[in-house]
Amino acid sequence: MARRVTLPGNRGAVYATDMPVTAETFRRLALEDDDQKWELVCGRLIQRPAMSFPHNSLSFELAYDLRNQLDRALFHVRSQAGHVQTPAGGYRIPDVAVILVASAARYRGTKLLEEYGEPLPFVAEVWSPSTGDFNVETKFPEYRARGDAVIWRIHPFERTVTAWVRRADGGYDERALPLGRVAIESLSGVTIDLEALFEFV
Repeated sequence: MARRVTLPGNRGAVYATDMPVTAETFRRLALEDDDQKWELVCGRLIQRPAMSFPHNSLSFELAYDLRNQLDRALFHVRSQAGHVQTPAGGYRIPDVAVILVASAARYRGTKLLEEYGEPLPFVAEVWSPSTGDFNVETKFPEYRARGDAVIWRIHPFERTVTAWVRRADGGYDERALPLGRVAIESLSGVTIDLEALFEFV
């Protein structure tokens, strides 16, 4: 039975299950419900709320910029699509993700849910009034626990980007990125003009 609840640190209401569900149940629902985007957090189904124009615009433009720079024989880019598995058994939908073609090959021609347990080269989340604080508290530690190579937190109203870059020892360096053109360390030759990116909000 689903009900509308407000998660801690999350100003937007989302649908969640009263009882934990299995990964199998989650996969089935995520595939069958074409109208909603579902995540699985601590065994509970979470419906992603509608997002603002700045959030959607930044997500799309970043994904579009990445797509134009990456070799399509090696990488796929997703914007608010596809799931990543968390170490605690959850499933998240990043705002932007870069996926290796080799990792995605197993899904071609299938009806399986697109999900990735292995670390990704790049993931980004754009702050939203409905989910911003909740993402900071939960998603970013989950991405670091997964071992994703480069993680960005983009704030459209503060015009800031925080990056976590994975070191060889498995730890992360955190830094604020300057406005202007910046390189993504895990994607050779790829740079993003953050000043230009924020023009879309």
